[in-house]
Amino acid sequence: MKKKTAAALLLILSVILVIAGCGNGNNSTNTENNASGNKSTNSTASATEAPKEAEAVSGASVASYTPMDQLKESYDIIIVGAGGAGMTAALEAKAKGLNPVIFEKMPVAGGNTTKSSSGMNASETKFQKEQGIEDSNDLFYEETLKGGHDTNNTEMLRFFVDNSAAAIDWLDSIGIRLNNITITGGMNEKRTHRPEDGSAIGQYLVKGLVQNVQEQGIPLFVNADVKEITQQDGKVSGVKVLFNQADEKAITGKALVVTTGGFGSNMDMITEVRPDLEGYVTTNQIGSTGDGIKMILAMGGTTVDMDQIQVHPTVQQEKSYLIGEAVRGEGGLLVSSEGTRFTNELDTRDKVTAAINSLPEKAAYLVFDSGVKSRVKAIEQYEKMGFVIQGDTVQALAEAMQVPADKLQATVDTWNTAVAGKQDADFGRTTGMDHDLSAGPFYAIKIAPGIHYTMGGVKINTNTEVLNKDGQPIPGLFAAGEVTGGLHGQNRIGGNSVAEIIIFGRQAGIKSAEFVQKQ
Repeated sequence: MKKKTAAALLLILSVILVIAGCGNGNNSTNTENNASGNKSTNSTASATEAPKEAEAVSGASVASYTPMDQLKESYDIIIVGAGGAGMTAALEAKAKGLNPVIFEKMPVAGGNTTKSSSGMNASETKFQKEQGIEDSNDLFYEETLKGGHDTNNTEMLRFFVDNSAAAIDWLDSIGIRLNNITITGGMNEKRTHRPEDGSAIGQYLVKGLVQNVQEQGIPLFVNADVKEITQQDGKVSGVKVLFNQADEKAITGKALVVTTGGFGSNMDMITEVRPDLEGYVTTNQIGSTGDGIKMILAMGGTTVDMDQIQVHPTVQQEKSYLIGEAVRGEGGLLVSSEGTRFTNELDTRDKVTAAINSLPEKAAYLVFDSGVKSRVKAIEQYEKMGFVIQGDTVQALAEAMQVPADKLQATVDTWNTAVAGKQDADFGRTTGMDHDLSAGPFYAIKIAPGIHYTMGGVKINTNTEVLNKDGQPIPGLFAAGEVTGGLHGQNRIGGNSVAEIIIFGRQAGIKSAEFVQKQ
């Protein structure tokens, strides 16, 4: 009897240890191990905690990825890059009945999408209609064209705005609801869609897309660095992938979708086309190095607008962390070291950046109250990171900021009067004036401009087909997201990048699937 009891206890203890092991993950090397041959009978590896450097890169801390023993030699569609555009393309290709795979060079999925803050622009959406917001695709088109200084690719832009509402619906259909609506610079209507609680969109979107990719059984390999696109008989035939920086394999595919993002972390590429940006901090994750652009150029593709690099006006400099436009959209002000306003805070990003750079210190403070804080959940993250200065009153905040208290108080008082009368006599601001700044405590974040987005990239058409120098599609080669150029022209409107990755990510998945099915 004692032996039976002991055996039972030993069995129970073993089960507990196994469960504990599964719950914790093994150690910080797990995200590397899934690309170096770990055995697993599941469709994805058990959840593992990303190493600290990976967490800093993407903001993701826990994710599940496909183990190497499930790698196949061939897939219908190969998707390079596991950001928002790549995962969206994979889901649409899978919905068409095809067998896609995603290769991501970083230890975690998400890319720059994880860092997205303000939201996703879209017009004529069901959520706008529910909330009584009158908007139109034509107005969205006109304001985006104006924001890009009339240099946007108009065919791309028309497709973009006309398919924006459908993209919101598609996300909602897969459990990603963006029904909290605010406004960003350069827009005259509330069309920036956020998660229901008003939080930053990036991590919410990535989490939802990864979950859907897993539920659909789509293989997603990390530490999988695509080094070369291969071709045969004049069309794409596959890729060469370096796994875990050690093991190179050739994988064949009938079509290829490149969604590797821009080159915002490649200072050599940036300074080659924009030497004036040398020394700027960048908000981009370290994997945004232009790999996809280089590979597509080697395939005979071409680029557009490579010198059009967006500098975001509100970046916390010490940690190169973007302070989202929603803070201003919900009523925040920009003030100088003198405690006074100096620009329309919701003008286009290039104009606000120029205004900050015209100040002697080339920096400013973003000032807001508890009301703004309650409406912008991302501020909680800014507080955790130590960016936020606080004062119970405007005067106390001024002392903490080391700016003249009388001037800051006068600035806030003048602004509150402007909000009450719905007229900003000083700078002509007409949006983000729904609430005054009167609810203490009061807050400020010191900011300055930083490199944020590369508008330029490879040329595609509205079918997301990559074009060669003669304007003809390269058979089997598609691209979407920040790796492409033309949509935004010389200046991107805040909230349009998330819209771009979903709208054109969907199109890339659909059109690459159609290409394969015709073969």
